[in-house]
Amino acid sequence: MRLIYLSPVPWHSFSQRPHELVRYFHARTGGKVLWVEPYPGRFPTLSDLLTPRPTSGGKECDIPAWLTMIQPRALPIEPLPFSTTINRLFWGEIESDVDRFAGDSAVLGIGKPTTLALQLLQKKDCASFYDAMDNYPAFYRGWSRLAMMNRERKVIKSVSTVLASSSGLEDRLRPQAGDVRLVMNACAADRLPPIPTSAVLGGGQRPVIGYVGTIGSWFDWELVIALAKSSPKIEFRLIGPVYVRPPALPHNVRLEQALPHTEALHAMTQFNVGLIPFMRNALTACVDPIKYYEYRALGLPVLSSAFGEMAQRRRCDGVYLINRHGNMTKLLSQALASSTTAENTAHFRMNNSWESRFDRAGIFG
Repeated sequence: MRLIYLSPVPWHSFSQRPHELVRYFHARTGGKVLWVEPYPGRFPTLSDLLTPRPTSGGKECDIPAWLTMIQPRALPIEPLPFSTTINRLFWGEIESDVDRFAGDSAVLGIGKPTTLALQLLQKKDCASFYDAMDNYPAFYRGWSRLAMMNRERKVIKSVSTVLASSSGLEDRLRPQAGDVRLVMNACAADRLPPIPTSAVLGGGQRPVIGYVGTIGSWFDWELVIALAKSSPKIEFRLIGPVYVRPPALPHNVRLEQALPHTEALHAMTQFNVGLIPFMRNALTACVDPIKYYEYRALGLPVLSSAFGEMAQRRRCDGVYLINRHGNMTKLLSQALASSTTAENTAHFRMNNSWESRFDRAGIFG
């Protein structure tokens, strides 16, 4: 069996759900993977030009022997009505590569609804799935949003199985498909740093509340500022690429550049509490943040706004849901005072690994 996977993210980016899915496929089946890189699906914006996408660096960027990567060419006009006719002119070679690779037994995986995905679904008579890792229409506006909704609807009707990365996505997609499986996000348990022992702050050491990840339009700056002002003796570290203009920040909030994934995980081990300050809107309503799993897999308590899947974790160990109108100082103190055992952390890793997630989904038999 072979897998043809149309990825929503580049291979040379920090390891995300698509990378874990194809690694899992090869580990379980021994089959080879044809990784189709994403192509520009919209007109570029100023933030695309000013803030380059972070790369993983190191061994995670290496292309394994079992994976072949190809890059489609396309003009960034996909939302426009005539874009399909134009971009199809560039895809003859891609379709030939897919045909040669597929052979007699292949699975076609769609990571994001695109015109190329629809074209391949129409031509290939094989098992297929759509891995919905985000509420893609929510990323767009106006005509572009309508076009994405239409493409996603067609993809869902064309594939054998739909995987939903959150219960919010499952609820949204279930009415549209016959086979929808909830496959939550997870952590790369086998590539995490060793389970740390409980850190005890020294007399002159300030506690650190840390965030690692992309900082975009969904990032709740007001919540971070309110937290920092309520606890001026706590240090807040925000690590990641910034795609929006940050407001004036208190003296105890520090913006740091994006790190390769391995280094980002190491940076998390220096936190006392992991932070997830996302707004509550249509975009985050269907999000199950991978950083939640990484924080908890490192034994960190999590301080989060009540968005998406996090809103369902109010009673989970080590989770503290916060808002601008609540008693932030009290919750901060509770989070800093909480602790867990190495045994519990190891158990969390085992139950929330990518392998266990995909095993339960049974997508590759």
